[in-house]
Amino acid sequence: MICICEKLQINYPIIQGGMGNISNAQLAAAVSEAGGLGTIGCGTMSPMEVENIILETKALTNKNFAINIAISVTPFTDELIDLVIKHKVPIVSLSAGNPAPYIPLLHEHAVIVIALVASVKHAQKAEAAGADILVAEGFEAAGINSNLELTTFTLIPQIVKHVKIPVLAAGGIGDGKGLAAALMLGASGVQIGTRLIATKEAPFHDVYKENLLKAGDSETLIVGRSVGRLRRILKTPYAMKLYELDKVGMTLDQYSELTSEKQHLKGALEGDMENGFMNSGQIAGLIEDIPTVKELIDEMMEEAENCMIKSAIEFKRILEL
Repeated sequence: MICICEKLQINYPIIQGGMGNISNAQLAAAVSEAGGLGTIGCGTMSPMEVENIILETKALTNKNFAINIAISVTPFTDELIDLVIKHKVPIVSLSAGNPAPYIPLLHEHAVIVIALVASVKHAQKAEAAGADILVAEGFEAAGINSNLELTTFTLIPQIVKHVKIPVLAAGGIGDGKGLAAALMLGASGVQIGTRLIATKEAPFHDVYKENLLKAGDSETLIVGRSVGRLRRILKTPYAMKLYELDKVGMTLDQYSELTSEKQHLKGALEGDMENGFMNSGQIAGLIEDIPTVKELIDEMMEEAENCMIKSAIEFKRILEL
């Protein structure tokens, strides 16, 4: 934990996941101000849109934040890398594609590279390519998912065993218990996304937040299996339409059109459950309030510490029986 905090120059081993086109300066800055690492997800936004968010974030915080570039999602990867260098953004996370071609240039400019992976094989390749940190994301996570469908609880210890660089756990984590569990599995920290949607600073539609508060343990579903492009979203009328279409089969072009950032914006920002979707991880079932980002992160750290102390005492007691 000390290693990851020192490396990223943050107070707590908690980073924000990229949120595509609904990313914003307000939430990213709030996470960084609270001691974590805020992240701006580029999604399919133009370089000009991303640059505006970078400048706005810099105006809101002087602490470190990251840029997430989903390589196979954006048509502007090279331009976004140039923006990172231009504005001296200290940390970049690369997802949804091969990070290897971009790491040398980023390292030339002293940028720390985080690579998102979903298997041991991908983790080893990213490490060999020079990634500084890995985010290992389990199948419980929101949004675009690996078709390998490996769970966080099984994925983290296997990846930690096979690489030497720090690993952050993602997928199904949103409280102190999840943070403690990730640390016990060998992770150096966590990446969270869905839990940050339900915070006071997150500028998303109230309908989105209310659906997260009401969600039970089975209120998310996977769409895209018929085309091999998995996405985890909240159960809404639009999600159910996608799910039914997926069962009978659709083309990749149809699926891409129906799950574009246009529909993402409709769901997350407009609260339109009939014509847009809302990304959500399985952690939704544990969300019961809407705190500030600082309250959330402070509570996670306190709960994680208490959990680990309690577990150590209980384990010692068991050994003494």
